[in-house]
Amino acid sequence: MPILEVDDLSVSFTQYTGRFRQTTMRVLLGMSLDVGKGEIVAVIGASGSGKSLLAHAILGILPGNAVVEGAIRFDGETLTPRRQEALRGKHIALVPQSVNYLDPLMRVGAQVRSSVQSGDPIAEQRKAFERYRLAPDVEKRYPHQLSGGMARRVLVSAATVSGAKLLIADEPTPGLDPAIVLETVLQLKELADRGAGVLLISHDLESALHVADRVAVFYAGTIVEIAPAGDFSQDGQRLRHPYSRALWRALPQNEFEPIPGRQPHPGELPGCLFAPRCGIATAECGTDRPVMRELRGGKARCIHAT
Repeated sequence: MPILEVDDLSVSFTQYTGRFRQTTMRVLLGMSLDVGKGEIVAVIGASGSGKSLLAHAILGILPGNAVVEGAIRFDGETLTPRRQEALRGKHIALVPQSVNYLDPLMRVGAQVRSSVQSGDPIAEQRKAFERYRLAPDVEKRYPHQLSGGMARRVLVSAATVSGAKLLIADEPTPGLDPAIVLETVLQLKELADRGAGVLLISHDLESALHVADRVAVFYAGTIVEIAPAGDFSQDGQRLRHPYSRALWRALPQNEFEPIPGRQPHPGELPGCLFAPRCGIATAECGTDRPVMRELRGGKARCIHAT
């Protein structure tokens, strides 16, 4: 049984457009995915595609004007707001996008110790720092005294000592040196090898492929494909959705071919949201929203996928 199951998840925000008028903006639409124990599922997509909102929905930290539909299950049980609060930081841990999540007024060793759920906090923190090659004196430093790579390792240490069954890494490598990026994703792989499920949210397809078992491709607030990581290879023809193949071809080591047009807002267009940018789109693509269907060991949301 998967450690995490997201079933037909949609998220909308209610906003005031005038003194007495409200409008509802849908930002995530019909998302379904799962993460198994010991598995890394990478969530890949451009900025603004809804990746971080998925993480916040799972953790139960969306703003108060959010409306959530669908179901999220952890260890087979539906996540209610009360259960999300009880699990957050304990059985479900977050490696956040920004190192600013570290308290600037608190030594980093003490911050990591506060995440320990069982055992001696000092011993567990020091074992984690040793595992991630942080010198003994680092525990006495404040966040501003750390390099970017060291701060990332502190955040991963905090997730490790929590003993979480599910780790959500939300863009854990922005702006880092390539060597530090690889080190960071390999740390996530180590956690998966120890039995944790990992949801790796990133716009960096290349680094995610170093460790991912499966890849969920986001576009305009929905998942257009879920594929084994090995399908991202050669000319990309093993991929099912035209957007996934376009992402693959856009990498420098491939054809470095840009994707024309722009990503629409969820719900902005009828039919397939990728149709205006797709080279194989037909009139039928502009009418009905494609459903996700199983295909060649993966899933795709495209009527032309074969």
